[in-house]
Amino acid sequence: MAQTAALQSARFGRDAADAADAPSRRAASRSSLALDNLRGIVILIVLAFHSALAYVSFAPAPSDFSSPPYTWRAFPILDGHRFFGFDLFCAWQDVYLMALMFFLSGLFVWPSLVRKKNSAFVRDRLRRLGVPFLFGILIIMPLASYPSYSVTTPDPSVPDYLDKLLALPFWPVGPLWFLWQLAALSALAAGINRIAPKALPALGRWSAGAGTRVGRYFVCLVAASAVAYVPLALAFTPWAWSNAGPFDIQLCRPLQYAVYFFAGVGIGVGGIERGLAAPDGPLARRWALWLAAALGSLALWMGLSALTFERAAPLGAQAAADFGYVLACACGCFFLIAASLRFAAAPSRVLGMLGANAYGLYLLHYLFVVWLQFALLPLPLFAVLKAPTVFAGTLVFTLVSNAALKRIPLGARLIGSARRPLARLAS
Repeated sequence: MAQTAALQSARFGRDAADAADAPSRRAASRSSLALDNLRGIVILIVLAFHSALAYVSFAPAPSDFSSPPYTWRAFPILDGHRFFGFDLFCAWQDVYLMALMFFLSGLFVWPSLVRKKNSAFVRDRLRRLGVPFLFGILIIMPLASYPSYSVTTPDPSVPDYLDKLLALPFWPVGPLWFLWQLAALSALAAGINRIAPKALPALGRWSAGAGTRVGRYFVCLVAASAVAYVPLALAFTPWAWSNAGPFDIQLCRPLQYAVYFFAGVGIGVGGIERGLAAPDGPLARRWALWLAAALGSLALWMGLSALTFERAAPLGAQAAADFGYVLACACGCFFLIAASLRFAAAPSRVLGMLGANAYGLYLLHYLFVVWLQFALLPLPLFAVLKAPTVFAGTLVFTLVSNAALKRIPLGARLIGSARRPLARLAS
């Protein structure tokens, strides 16, 4: 009887603990689902952004493939049909999208560091990011760059293209620069954890308060971003790029991306359900306020930037425009996270599938974007029809190619299997 009573008591205690812990598990699950779905939303925005670039009105005049300023690196195809609405859309995405991607990537660093330890983590990241980077710059980008050569050459041919490609003073990498910078930041995180093992946990403890003190966290993030971005933007301008071989870098933004990457690391250490992505927290409840802030700060940045386009713009005006970018970047990130927590915290087959395959879609999509834009050049269609056509075609072709690549052993190792949903890991 005593043994039976003890078993019943233990069972009751376990059931009571499970019941008490259930709300936190549900909270973690909702945060995880929202971030899983946000990853799917972000990859759709990336595809839409690149699909619309051929139809913006602010793009510079096309230059020769072999001569500076090599405008085809940013605008591989420029269509004669343009729409100003795409200027606004692309400007907004350029302000915050890559910072958000570094933030989301940082969320997964700490669990991997704890599980694999520093050296194994770095080796895994170099393999996971470095091998696809090499595949992308050696296979994807030469294929994706041919249309840019073709539209600026009277008599294009493959041998002549290869000669001109190899004669360039750089190697085109397109959007794949993100992979090598992410690998570098991952190695930096492992190095910090090895040299100062208490640093990242301390960052996590501070970041855990972001769930209830969103305003303080926002101010600190903006302040850190301003220190990281504004001096470099003043020194190099917000538009200058540099490259050494295949390593492209936008000179004003590497420290800005590091701030957002380590912000993600801190949230990941502290626990996503207690940090910025806390379900039913003030960030999620005030999504409309963050939308207004994102749009208002975007308009502010665009207005201030317009004052700096003149050659003799005062230093104060340049600094104000650069700070406007920092503010718009933070507001854009907070809005998209808030909207995902508010409206995308439930299972979604479509967004879940896109999020699980986001890596492969990012690696492959640029090839289809450029060739579809090239194919639509002679068609007398409005830009508002061409851009959605490119987006839809890119999405379909990239999904099919990604699925086919994963069926090949080498391809499966290249892009990896689909990431397990965060919600499943949290349960």
